[in-house]
Order: sequence, then structure tokens, then C-alpha cells
Amino acid sequence: MKIKLPKLHNQILIGLILGAIFGSIFKVNTHLLIIKTIKNNQLVESSIKNWKKVTFLKIDGLKEISFESDQQLEIISHFKKLKLQETDFGLQVETDNVEKFENVLFIGKEETIAQSIKWIGDIFIRLLNMIAVPLVLASLIVGAASLGDIKKFARIGSKTLAFYLITTAIAIAIGLMIANVIRPGEIMNPETKDRLMSVYQPDLQSKLESEVGFSVKEMIVDLVPRNPFGAIANSQMLQIVFFSVMVGMVLTLIKKEKANFVINFFDGLSEVMIRLVDVVMLIAPIGVFALISATVSEFGFDILQTLFWYAATLLIGLALHTFGVYALIVRLFSKIKVKTFFKGIRRMQAIAFTTSSSAATLPVNMEVCQENLGVSKSITSFVLPLGATINMDGTAMYQGVAAVFIAQVFGMDLTIGQQLTIILTAVLASIGTAPVPGVGIIMLIIVLKSAGIPEEGIALIMGVDRILDMCRTVVNVTGDAAVCCAVASSEDEILIVNS
Repeated sequence: MKIKLPKLHNQILIGLILGAIFGSIFKVNTHLLIIKTIKNNQLVESSIKNWKKVTFLKIDGLKEISFESDQQLEIISHFKKLKLQETDFGLQVETDNVEKFENVLFIGKEETIAQSIKWIGDIFIRLLNMIAVPLVLASLIVGAASLGDIKKFARIGSKTLAFYLITTAIAIAIGLMIANVIRPGEIMNPETKDRLMSVYQPDLQSKLESEVGFSVKEMIVDLVPRNPFGAIANSQMLQIVFFSVMVGMVLTLIKKEKANFVINFFDGLSEVMIRLVDVVMLIAPIGVFALISATVSEFGFDILQTLFWYAATLLIGLALHTFGVYALIVRLFSKIKVKTFFKGIRRMQAIAFTTSSSAATLPVNMEVCQENLGVSKSITSFVLPLGATINMDGTAMYQGVAAVFIAQVFGMDLTIGQQLTIILTAVLASIGTAPVPGVGIIMLIIVLKSAGIPEEGIALIMGVDRILDMCRTVVNVTGDAAVCCAVASSEDEILIVNS
């Protein structure tokens, strides 16, 4: 008897659910510390369980500070702070006995079974990222060239950019509105605020050190690559998009016999990358299982309780934007039924959720838009790679909500002018945001500075950033697909799918 396996998107969903269960079973022990020291020129690893008190001892004028049994995160955070300051210290741990440590190199959590398999998920993400850059390059060149003439290119390009910019502005406005209604920052108690600030301050410091300046002029200049091969090697997506579109446009201006040779080559490369997606997706359920189990094992669900109202505010906004704004775009501007649209992109959304990367999800997005929604290849090849690079509605909304939340925690009452500044800055920052996990935190620093909000407040939200990053990536790529359907319908380049 032949066993019929569930469809791929159902396999991915099963992998996601089982991964969450597995991660919650094999979660990190919050009452266990791993301490690595140098003793007699050898690395010694000690496992400390159920301590009563951990004290960082006074050396060279260092202030003595102690932590209790339920302060694992604070202990690790204080160690990171001392290492950043390159300060010498001793460590005293009280269990049933008193044990002292010198030359401490590392203090951290244990690695559980759920975390030890994360490498499988990392390989899955790397395989998708491996496909993304050549796919963007080839697809945009073919897409721009297949538009036929400059007028059509300008028409489709202007529609696409208009949709992306307007939906991004709407996303931020929705986020600000909900944050002002719920006011999650005013609900947080001072003790929770102080704990989060102390725990994540060292991580924030490394983010602040990597901060870069931002200006519209610099962003425009950076669009043009000095060396396109360097841009490809370093995955500079905006520069790759610019180069690809320029090459595609010029291919419409040269002799057809010469242009066709180049177009056929990149069309073949694009087809290979799309088919390679099918091969990579065979391990998607396993990759999803590994990624989710590692995330749940490390962070658990406790951090969501601490920042429940902040997380709930953002999730409500993301849901409204996805099932309100995008559903409206599909209904009003496309020939596809809303139900068919969301059914057709389920697999892509699952990949976006687990990878937290618009770039890694791009190959799958192109595949589902063509095969499940009937969008022509010429439209998907142009609209989706552009969207994966500049359309970050979920990220932009997160920056707006986070800015208001942090301001409320610090007792700041933002004016209309400051909130309009947040909208403008977040729209521009989202365009320049790289489509990879975690980079939204860096861009948030720019948004906070523009509105005069204390940057150290980022430490308040870093604990849940990884989980919420997964959710906002789903919104980012769903927006790409919705706009793609709208543009394709306006150009009559869509095959109606009624299933």
C-alpha cells in the first residue's frame, strides 16, 4: 500500500509545530551556568547548578556585585559588560559549598539537544540565500528586458514603487495609531524596565558600535555600485537591483540578435535557480523543525509574558495590515480572490516565518506567485526582487511601534511632528534595510535619533526581537506578493486561478 505524504506546505507546518514542542521540552535550564576558565594553562569547563548566590569579586577597585538564583540572564549580561570593559575580576559561586574562579573566559547557558541541531536549519537558510543573489540578478535583467520598451518599464516601475511606498507609509501609520491607543509602554512596571535594561545593555552596546550614518543623499549614491561583481560578492541587494535593471533596460536598445543571446543566458540561469528551489525545499520541513526548536529552546515563551503588551501591539498591527490592507489590494486591484491569494502563498509564508529573511524567501515567493497565483514570469521577475530589497512594511511598522513604546516607557509624550518624522524616517530606512535577520535593530537606532528618543531604550525590546522578526518578515513578503498580483492584473499578465 502506497502512503500518501501531506503537501509540502502542510509538511512545513507540521515541522514548525513539532519544532516548537521539541524546543519547549528541551529548553535551556535557567538554573544552570557554564563557566570556562584557564587553569594551569588548560581550558577548564565547569557546570554550576542551582546556585544560591554568584558574586563578581572586587579586583583592582572593581565594585563587588552579587546575583541571586533566578538571575541567570543578569549574571551572563554582567559578565559580557566586564569583558567589553576588559576588566579583571574574580568569581565566587555559592551552592552547598563555596567555589571561586579566576581567569574566567566564558559564562553562558548550556546547549540543549534542540540547540545542537540548529546547524541543520542554518544550512537550509544558507541554501536559500545561495539561490537569492543569482536569482535577483538574472530575474531582474530578464524582467526589465522583457518589458520591451522604456515606456512600459517606466509604467510598471512607477506602479510598483507607488504601491510599495504607500503600503509602507500605511503600515507605519497603523503601528503608530495602535501604539497610541494601547500605550504598551505605560503598562510596563519599573522593575521589569530596570531588569531588561541591565540584561540587554551589553548586546545593545555592540549594536550602537556598528551604527552607521543615514542620509537620503548617501542612500542614492550607494545605489550605484563601483564594482558590480563586488556588490554581488557582498550581497549588496540595492546595488544588484540597480545594476540588473540598467542592464535589462539597455538590452532593449541594442540589436535583437545580440540582446537575445544575453537574455537567453540569464533566462536559463533564472530557470535553473527556480528549479533549484524545488530541490532545496525537500529539506524544508527538517530545516524549519531545527530552526524553530532552537529558537523556542533558547528564548522560551517567558520573555513574551514580560513584554506581552508590546508584542501584542505589534502583532495586532501586523495582522491588520496583512488581512486588511493586503486583502484590500488583492480584492480591488487584482483579479485573484482573496481566499485564493492567501491559500496560494502559505508555503512561502512558512519559510519567511522560520528564516526571518526576505532574501532567503524570494525564490519560494517567485515560485508560488507563478505556479499558484498565475502571475507571468516577466512581472514576478521584476516586482518581487525589487520588493525583497525595498519593501519592508513589517519592519517599518515595527520601527514605529518600538519608537512609541520606548518613548512611553521613558515618559515622553511624542508630538504630531515627531510622529510624522518617525513615519518619514522609517519609510526611508526600510528601503535601505538589508533583507536579512536582525538588521531592523540597526535601522531602529536611526529612527529613534530622528525623533529624539533615547537609543538605550532598544535594550527593552531586544529580548523578543528574534521572535517578532519572524512575524514581520511574513508581512514583508506577503506585501511583495500582493503588489505583484496587483501590478500583473493591471498589465493583464495574470492567469486567473479559481481553486
